Amino acid sequence: MIEIKNLTKKYGSKTVLDDISFTVRSGEILGFLGPNGAGKSTTMNIITGYISSTSGSVSIDGIDIMDNPKEYKSKIGYLPELPPLYMDMTVMEYLEFVCGIKSADSSCIPEILKEVRIEDVSHRLIKNLSKGYRQRVGIAQALVGDPELLILDEPTVGLDPMQIIDIRNVISQLGKKKTLFISSHILSEISAVCDRVLIINKGKIVAEDTPDNLSALVSGKNKYIARIEGTKEDIEKLLSEMKDIDRFECRGSDEEGSFDYIIYARKGSDIRKALFNTIAANGMAILMFKSFDVSLEDIFITLTGSEKGEE
Repeated sequence: MIEIKNLTKKYGSKTVLDDISFTVRSGEILGFLGPNGAGKSTTMNIITGYISSTSGSVSIDGIDIMDNPKEYKSKIGYLPELPPLYMDMTVMEYLEFVCGIKSADSSCIPEILKEVRIEDVSHRLIKNLSKGYRQRVGIAQALVGDPELLILDEPTVGLDPMQIIDIRNVISQLGKKKTLFISSHILSEISAVCDRVLIINKGKIVAEDTPDNLSALVSGKNKYIARIEGTKEDIEKLLSEMKDIDRFECRGSDEEGSFDYIIYARKGSDIRKALFNTIAANGMAILMFKSFDVSLEDIFITLTGSEKGEE
């Protein structure tokens, strides 16, 4: 779908993008993350044709933006962080206006209204709508012309929790029909809706994979949570005697006489079978056992060396 090759952007002596390459496959939802100044917004601006690159190429379905910009841009629907809305227009008037700009048939509007769930406010002034509805109108204008690719920059910024859930559902439904390229400050949003995650830092791509596979890049793959039934003294004696356990932490107990532990295995060790056999052989039971879940926030901070937050 999108192919980025050796993309570089310089402002004088400052390199904002440093020879990055990646693809966005047709039909996928790709999440784009990066701390402040990483080059995320610059990348999105180049893809949409808003600014040009210093070197490298950008193409959609083999159409290069420099060779055929009009056909290239016809394949893109774009929602910037601040939706380009005219507040004194009704929703219907605004979408008809957008159809005129894009030379699109206005007969598409009823279907778009239905798709983003704004049929009930189509004749209201945009300035009288809530921020959540305005965001949906912004998504609606991006859908005019039936583009193959939607680029959404911070689609849930400034929304309350219920509005975020609503927009997330809209995005998930759109992802069944379109290719989506999404940036977001809300890392849980990326994890919830995206098939793949791309992380950029200091102008370079530092990670690219599914949210689940990225968790293997940070410490956590040798970390487990276990609920063990028995006395605390007996449990900890057995854990301390197992050679492949590096250390463990008790996180409390319940009324039924079981204790929760975070267990750290030595690097390269698989403690599961030995732990189950040891606990069972000593008349105790493992009631729950699972790998420690590494969040997208953990991955982001580990790979970029920054606190949560983006440009």
